[in-house]
Amino acid sequence: TMAVFHTREEFVIDFLNVFPPAGVATARIITSPGHIKRIIRALQENLRRYEDRFGPVEEAPPPTPGPMGYA
Repeated sequence: TMAVFHTREEFVIDFLNVFPPAGVATARIITSPGHIKRIIRALQENLRRYEDRFGPVEEAPPPTPGPMGYA
C-alpha cells in the first residue's frame, strides 16, 4: 500500500505492508513540491519508454479493503 500526504512545504510518500493486526511502514520519501514534479516526470518518461518497448500496461485495480478495513 502507498499513502501520500502533503503540506505546503513537502510531500510525504509512505510505502506500507499492511497485515493484521497492524501495518508496518517499509519506506518513506519526503520531498519538496518542486522535486515531486521532477519525480513524476521521470516516472512518466520511463513508463513511456517501457510501453514503447514492451507494449501498453494496464492500470492495476485499486486494493480492496481487508478484514481490518485497510486497503
